[in-house]
Amino acid sequence: MSTEHIAREDRTVLSLTSDEVEQARAFNERIHATRGTSNSEDGYTITLATSDTEPLLLPTELAGIFNQLLDIVSRGGTVTVGSIPTEVTTTTAAKMLGISRPTLMKLVRDEALAAHKRGSHTRLFSKDVLSYRDAQQSRQSDAFERLRALEDELGIED
Repeated sequence: MSTEHIAREDRTVLSLTSDEVEQARAFNERIHATRGTSNSEDGYTITLATSDTEPLLLPTELAGIFNQLLDIVSRGGTVTVGSIPTEVTTTTAAKMLGISRPTLMKLVRDEALAAHKRGSHTRLFSKDVLSYRDAQQSRQSDAFERLRALEDELGIED
């Protein structure tokens, strides 16, 4: 395999060759031809086979991750694999949300974002930070769609 990778702390970035991207694209097309156009992950399975063991069925959750990775790679995208700790500092949480630490602390004080104390330090659960980020992105997307609808209603063009 000619794929190069860079590993730093808890993150790995794969650098793929054009041949590998083409192989991923062709394989992804074969999967979609076999499965049809359904985007549902229900029933999506992957069986791994080697010459010296009996076939192994990949759990559904991992098969879904593989499917997402294959789709990204087949489009020539970059994949970074990393882990997120269960609990993060306020500085890390602020970076995850793309906001300043004082703004994060205001969200915590206003109870818009759950936090807890570990000794004298404020900590947040990663799942709470990611849920808040997803909800915020959803609110922004909804607001943008409402704005576009208003522009259409008023006949405003670019």
